[in-house]
Amino acid sequence: MLIDWNDIDTVLLDMDGTLLDRHFDDHFWLEHVPKRWAARNHASIEYAKEILYALFKSQENSLNWTDLDYWSDRLELDIPLLKREVEHLIAVHPYVIEFLLFLKRHKKEVWLVTNAHSKTLDLKMKNTRIGPYFDGIISAHQVGLPKEDDRFWGRLQNFINYRSDRTMLGEDSEANLATAERFGIRYLIYISRYSSKVTPLKSESFPTIDYFNRLIPETGAMSVIIQK
Repeated sequence: MLIDWNDIDTVLLDMDGTLLDRHFDDHFWLEHVPKRWAARNHASIEYAKEILYALFKSQENSLNWTDLDYWSDRLELDIPLLKREVEHLIAVHPYVIEFLLFLKRHKKEVWLVTNAHSKTLDLKMKNTRIGPYFDGIISAHQVGLPKEDDRFWGRLQNFINYRSDRTMLGEDSEANLATAERFGIRYLIYISRYSSKVTPLKSESFPTIDYFNRLIPETGAMSVIIQK
């Protein structure tokens, strides 16, 4: 894919796994929450994981999956408090700040568009201080649909005035890229190194990068080629 920045007005960026290291989220939901749930319910870690993983899977691709209030009620745990216990794991991926500065320098409209709950957003913006780099932040909970829903990107236009043919989306979710593709968003980029703990794999469907410096052209240029 040839990315000519002269043809792009708006850049939509996911948060967890795309801009921020998803190791925090993976550790929190797969290890920390089961540990706390097991202690509260006098159960083994193995039993806790069996029960909780099934519960988590049942809410995939819905707003409940990222709704901290939903999980606090369902699990009878203070999920926002538990997140603060491991907030030291929240981290920005390498080259993210450089990329955001590049976009600002070239007067692109930049929006953070995430499925994350408002309480998660507050915690992560406080820890990373990346909020000021964006023209705005939109949560799927405001839109009323998760990004996995085909209707999401059209409804997003009630919040952001963007042309799909002059927009780029960066995501670590191929499912979300697929719904954006069906809506007609032109430039779709898959982020393969979503966690510092995984070996990145190329998408079979979308142009793939490991870090955002791949999208920054050499000095004086305004285009880059991304291999699919």
